[in-house]
Amino acid sequence: MTRLMGFVVATTLLVATPLVPHAMPQRDAYKNPSLTPEQRAADLVARMTVDEKIGQMTQADSGSLKPPDIETLFLGSVLSGGDSEPPDVTARGWAAMVTAFQKRALTTRLAIPIIYGIDAVHGHSNVKGAVVFPHNIGMGCTRNPKLIEDAARITALEMAATGIHWDFAPCITVPQDERWGRTYEGYGETAELAVLLGPAAVRGLQDADRSRSVHVMATPKHFIGDGGTNNCVDRGDTTGDEAVLRKIHMPGYVAAINADAGAIMVSYNSWNGQKMHGSKRLLTDVLRGELGFKGVVVSDWNGIDEIPGDRDHDVEQAINAGIDMVMAPDSYREFIASLKKNVAAGRVPMARIDEAVRRILVAKFRFGVFEHPFGEPALLTEVGSAAHREVARQAVKESQVLLINRNRALPIGAGVSNIAVGGKAADDLGIQCGGWTISWQGAAGAVTQGTTVLQAIKKASPRATVTYSPRGDVAPGAQLAVIVIGEKPYAEMKGDRPELTLDADDVAAVRNAKRSGVPVIVVLFSGRPLILEPIMADADAVIAAWLPGTEGDGIADVLFGKYNPTGKLSVTWPRAMAQVPINVGPNGEKPSGALFDYGFGLSYGK
Repeated sequence: MTRLMGFVVATTLLVATPLVPHAMPQRDAYKNPSLTPEQRAADLVARMTVDEKIGQMTQADSGSLKPPDIETLFLGSVLSGGDSEPPDVTARGWAAMVTAFQKRALTTRLAIPIIYGIDAVHGHSNVKGAVVFPHNIGMGCTRNPKLIEDAARITALEMAATGIHWDFAPCITVPQDERWGRTYEGYGETAELAVLLGPAAVRGLQDADRSRSVHVMATPKHFIGDGGTNNCVDRGDTTGDEAVLRKIHMPGYVAAINADAGAIMVSYNSWNGQKMHGSKRLLTDVLRGELGFKGVVVSDWNGIDEIPGDRDHDVEQAINAGIDMVMAPDSYREFIASLKKNVAAGRVPMARIDEAVRRILVAKFRFGVFEHPFGEPALLTEVGSAAHREVARQAVKESQVLLINRNRALPIGAGVSNIAVGGKAADDLGIQCGGWTISWQGAAGAVTQGTTVLQAIKKASPRATVTYSPRGDVAPGAQLAVIVIGEKPYAEMKGDRPELTLDADDVAAVRNAKRSGVPVIVVLFSGRPLILEPIMADADAVIAAWLPGTEGDGIADVLFGKYNPTGKLSVTWPRAMAQVPINVGPNGEKPSGALFDYGFGLSYGK
């Protein structure tokens, strides 16, 4: 009985979607670049089998992928998660891996290329030697859409060099609790920053260089409400009425859709108890029906598994809710088998499959994957170039916020000839860059190529004596101390913290420097506001430098007055943990008692 039923189902599917249709609108019309992406996609869908369609809806991770599965399962996409890199993590190494995967896809019957995806959230930061920009919380302090667009354009150019056409960025979350480990991925705590800067990132990625056919599909994420999860729990529940959801968390998506974003990623979180990956109302009725989004909706990493129930139920609910491509990094075979079972049983209509596949193919045509499936060798020399680093240096300068400047301790005057530099972060590029740098969680140390603060100070003041002590010890004769402190690198989940305290060794470094009697300038690397009370009495100046990336020269530019600070806080800075969470309200009302208000920032003229 089972075998007979299986035969009947298989026959029905082949009849419903014939291998070679009897009537074709035009011979190989989908290969004709003069047609619109929509026309080409419609033609190609009509030629595809069920297996080919379901394969297009599947995204596997390079770290779990068996390469022959690309052609045997007709995979539509491959991604590299934060820790799924090739043995050679230079641009050439990445390009070689992606090219090998792409060549497999092009051997299939219809030669449909894969679209390769990656989290290039602050530059093409999985690539050693690529320029790494400040994380979004710092970029939010610039209030400069042109700068954000330029940074995204450079990210796209460096991605194109490696053959990667899909960026899981920008993150336009609106974090509401500083303890959340993804706080730094958002531009700030208000919807206004997501609206101002999110579309700029979309434009920069998607229109990077049309003269060279370089454009990357942007993916605003995570829809919707990820920044509002209760008690800073990653993948938690965002509760509240719909009016608040729409006022805080939705405006960034409206702006990104108006900027013609090619894809949107679904959030892990729930809203009032319902997992977002299974919410047809929000993913179809609101996102598509009300907001008019026409691009690809992609799940997060194993995101459909967040839906309560077994695999078959999760797949049925997620696809019918409106997810077009499923990121099934290490379970892609199981996903394919389950979706085929659901289609055969009629639980997922073929019309829904065709709709999803059309959107995926339109994206591939729109972003030039068919005509330019491989990387651009001419761009390899531009990865981490001086011109790209200069833009990142500007971003570092504009993102810093001067919080304290007692007795005009800053800028460092031209007459200062002996500088003590201290703190564990002063000569540590990994701490300076933070998470999502080469690896998922990031790491301390010389993880990539760039300039630390210590190196930058030596370059900026070549005639001065510059000494360094991680403990903050000040050598005899020093006229001032620059102490660089900060959080150790982290990313989602592992970055959730109940207490936003400074590390004990950082506090000790500041106090050690103060005992010498010289002015103490503190540079703080962090992905969120930290409680500054333990160092307030000992710091003559404090700069919130966030997670600035590879270009430490931008910090030296501010320290030595080559750039007058312009950064304004993208978040409210709490005075004590008892105030956390502390945010501007949905109607712009500022909370009372903050150490520094949202929008605060000193300059040398004040």
